Amino acid sequence: MAHRRTEDDRIGDARIVTDKSDGTGLVGRSLGLRGALNARDLGGYLTADGRMVRGGVALRSDGLNHVTAEDLGPLGALGLRGVVDLRSEDEVREAGPDRLPDDVTMHRLPVLATDFDIQATVHRALADRSPRRQRTLLGDGRATAMMTGLYRWFVTDEVARERFAALLRLLAAPGGVPLLFHCSAGKDRTGWAAALVLTALGVGRETVTADYLLTNARSAPVVDRAMDDFGSRGLMREPELLLPVFRADRGYLDAAFAEVRAGWGGFDAFWREGLGLDQDVLTGLRTNLLEDGGG
Repeated sequence: MAHRRTEDDRIGDARIVTDKSDGTGLVGRSLGLRGALNARDLGGYLTADGRMVRGGVALRSDGLNHVTAEDLGPLGALGLRGVVDLRSEDEVREAGPDRLPDDVTMHRLPVLATDFDIQATVHRALADRSPRRQRTLLGDGRATAMMTGLYRWFVTDEVARERFAALLRLLAAPGGVPLLFHCSAGKDRTGWAAALVLTALGVGRETVTADYLLTNARSAPVVDRAMDDFGSRGLMREPELLLPVFRADRGYLDAAFAEVRAGWGGFDAFWREGLGLDQDVLTGLRTNLLEDGGG
């Protein structure tokens, strides 16, 4: 029996269409994993020319190291061909490797900005309980400036561009999907990766940004607990200083898009010259990820 498609909501200029055949559908595009609250599907968005991103083929997430035993069933049901881990070796060592169903290929494409090491900055702030020094490190717009710099670095750094290009090639490869990609929080590296994927498919900028900002809704319980914990344990007098680090912000994504324009004049040149992607890769992305297989 054909699945019934239902219009649930709008994000930007695109309808969100979810599969309601089981009576539940997607809630906030979530995959419903207890151990990965920011795991969600990029499917259902409309492109500028009226095509639709296929559901269940391009998936984004926070780290899968806390996936529960109960999550392995739904993960397995996705039929994943691969998982791309954008975390650094140190992050994997500290937080733990992904918990995955059997027969899923792992691809490690670490994206680490030593000049914008967010994890190290958070650790430094928590280790130094001096409110004055914490404010010196993070206050007066410094945390926001660090995050904006990180997003610019995603575009300007050659190694970072190579890693994001490798992810797009995996998504474009014959038989390469379904594929899930993630970092630690599923916000910054994963957010820019998802923005690249959707932009390459022709999804509008406002929709791309709105998908990026969904992280704030998905991650709110984790962020709220962290803020309460840092305050109650006496680690920070002003834990809100870390909010620019823990939340997605339109300005961060805008900074990355601005770097694409500044360096390449737009995405047509950025795909070719910035990421080294030829037309075959872009066509492969559309074939794999758009419902009509348009090129």
